[in-house]
Amino acid sequence: MSVTRDRRDSRWDAHREQRRAELVATTVEAIRTHGAGVGMEEVAAAAGTSKTAVYRHFRDRTGLYVAVCDAVAQVLVNQIRRATDRTLADGAGPHAAVAAGIAAYLGTIEADREVYRFVVHRPLLVGDAGDPADPIADLVTVIGDHVATVISTYLPAAAAPRIWGHAVVGMVRGAADDWLARPDGTTRAELAAHLTDLAWTGLAGLATGGTR
Repeated sequence: MSVTRDRRDSRWDAHREQRRAELVATTVEAIRTHGAGVGMEEVAAAAGTSKTAVYRHFRDRTGLYVAVCDAVAQVLVNQIRRATDRTLADGAGPHAAVAAGIAAYLGTIEADREVYRFVVHRPLLVGDAGDPADPIADLVTVIGDHVATVISTYLPAAAAPRIWGHAVVGMVRGAADDWLARPDGTTRAELAAHLTDLAWTGLAGLATGGTR
């Protein structure tokens, strides 16, 4: 049986989505202003509304948090894809693509440290089935799959590209989190070079003829 929604209800969908997007953008700006520990009162004040009005669109703080994570994930994934795709399109080899992807990841999180901290230092989230929901895990999955595609395309001798792709992403994320949390004077360029060298030490063995 086909059910047609009342036009008076469906016509407001675009408006609701636009309002949600505006609130997410406002939340990101509030995080940049007040830091990763921003409260809902500060978010509501930045949006010129009340916490009740914000919850009307996201149900609770967790709902807003997940929406912010989705927005951050989209930006981060797009930056990495753009960097690696551009490098490969310019005719550079997989080594350069790995370096470009790592540099893009580090550059994006360094430019928005408080937003990244807000996303990483997340509360316990519960999914629809009652299981913990982790937007960051989803983000890592998307990036890991993208890296795996690059590896399988440009390093055809790789026996387990998905494993390698996710291993590289896990390594970069772990080192980047520590770099932000415990600065020791290492610059972003230096960290990117160290991580690229470490990643390529393993990946180079998969390259036919040691292609760089």
